[in-house]
Amino acid sequence: MSFLPMLLQSAARVQSLPDESPAAATELANTAAAAAAPVANDLSILELILHASIPVQLVMLLLLFASISSWVIIFRKKRVLDRAEKEADRFEERFWSGAEIGKLYASATERNREIEGLEAIFEAGYREYSRQRQRRGVDPRAQLEGAQRGMRVAGARELDGLERNLEFLANVGSIAPYVGLLGTVWGIMISFHGLASMKEATIATVAPGISEALIATAMGLFAAIPAVWAYNRFATKVERVATRFEAFSDEFSSILERQTSAD
Repeated sequence: MSFLPMLLQSAARVQSLPDESPAAATELANTAAAAAAPVANDLSILELILHASIPVQLVMLLLLFASISSWVIIFRKKRVLDRAEKEADRFEERFWSGAEIGKLYASATERNREIEGLEAIFEAGYREYSRQRQRRGVDPRAQLEGAQRGMRVAGARELDGLERNLEFLANVGSIAPYVGLLGTVWGIMISFHGLASMKEATIATVAPGISEALIATAMGLFAAIPAVWAYNRFATKVERVATRFEAFSDEFSSILERQTSAD
């Protein structure tokens, strides 16, 4: 048997591979292109907020109002406390520089001049002290007690002004996360309720509802964190200013006591 006929028989037995159909090739190419292409992010935060349910939108609106109000109070309170500390420094420098008490009192009682802080405490104490001294037959101890009482009232009034609106910051810091969590729970409930009418649920179906619900929690934290930080910082500053008021009242009471004993 010659070599050529054997080679032809072997070639006849080999089956050629089937060609891929055009439809299968097109489908395979589309699948590869879809896998290689980046996933488009159609979830815009603004669109999620606008398309959220009414209760979730109300929660977001409430948290937005609380956040804006907190920042307004933060900037105002910082300015007020910084001014109180600077005015306390200036008055203590004048008071302990050796100036006469009568001149300081006359300067504090000038017309069209608003006083606050340590100067207001000094003015109230010395005014009550002078009033008691003008009355005849008043015991020196009663004079000193009247001055101390006047300084306590003025100090309480000044501290009340410094502490104003701090309670709002404390409330926002403690309540805002729970309000945001309420909006989140409500949004997730609505999302799962909508899935009940669907035969097949996917991540793409659930993602918008859960995303809009989580935005409420994020807004709650955004409102709470600055409020808590500002409240702690301002409360510490107010406590330091209150300590300075008390220390000045005690020192001024000692000065008045020595002046009463000398008289």
